[in-house]
Amino acid sequence: MMKKNLLICFCLLSISIFSQDNEAPISPIEDRNELKINGLFLILGAVELDYQYLINDESGIGVDLLLAFDDENLDINYYVSPYYRQYFGKKYASGFFVEAFGMLNSVNDYTYDPATDSYYYGGGYEEDIIDFALGIGTGVKLLTRRGFVVEIDLGIGRNLFKNDRDFTIIGKGGINLGYRF
Repeated sequence: MMKKNLLICFCLLSISIFSQDNEAPISPIEDRNELKINGLFLILGAVELDYQYLINDESGIGVDLLLAFDDENLDINYYVSPYYRQYFGKKYASGFFVEAFGMLNSVNDYTYDPATDSYYYGGGYEEDIIDFALGIGTGVKLLTRRGFVVEIDLGIGRNLFKNDRDFTIIGKGGINLGYRF
């Protein structure tokens, strides 16, 4: 009789424990999208928006779009730059990162005249140069519990085509503020 009671209690406890094990795990990380704006380029005379989709806790893909509105401070007209990032932080897709990017860019073409100490358009070249670059970058992303993102990044690349002009090396970087949703 004692063995039967003990066996019934053991079976009931094991069923109870087993049923708790079948519950679907709830993921604490559901926010996989980020939208950011580059504060540094706003000061310099351009708008750069950045969208990023987080693939997992260590990587993400995204695209930067820059449109310049001030020709005095920046030579660039626009760029579209898709990228892949690898994160090395302890939090989900944050901390130190490295990235590889491509960049379709348009810059103002000009010629420097040392006699007049001025730049001018012309000289048999196009006014705008459109090229495609490949590059690498690095940075750090900080994230609050409520999803606010601060990111500092810097990258360098090389234009692949119009190498007869002075625009073979391109840069990318900034201080980005945004939100993860």
